Amino acid sequence: QVQLVESGGGLVQAGGSLRLSCAASGLTFSAWTMGWFRQAPGKERESVATMNWTGASAYYQDSVKGRFTISRDNAKNTVYLQMNSLKPEDTAVYYCAARPRTCSEYRYWGQGTQITVSS
Repeated sequence: QVQLVESGGGLVQAGGSLRLSCAASGLTFSAWTMGWFRQAPGKERESVATMNWTGASAYYQDSVKGRFTISRDNAKNTVYLQMNSLKPEDTAVYYCAARPRTCSEYRYWGQGTQITVSS
């Protein structure tokens, strides 16, 4: 059974930092592309950052470029999202997800973790 478990969410003031972690189990982690998504109240879920299976390439949504960094440790089956210079508009539930490297659709999702950025 595949599980993705996020941690590290919480309340932070604008300008602050948080690091999210997503621990994966039940899959060969190094063979999966990992992504971070978020969904704010009343909005659609959006992609925040993606990292390929080797960790050699990453994609970021324009609004987080230069502030967020995705990374992964294949030895620990964990993907991270370092978030700096947080803004109130970053407030959302953040999810990690996994997709096979040959597939465009994400197959597995975590339960989500709330990030609230106060102004």
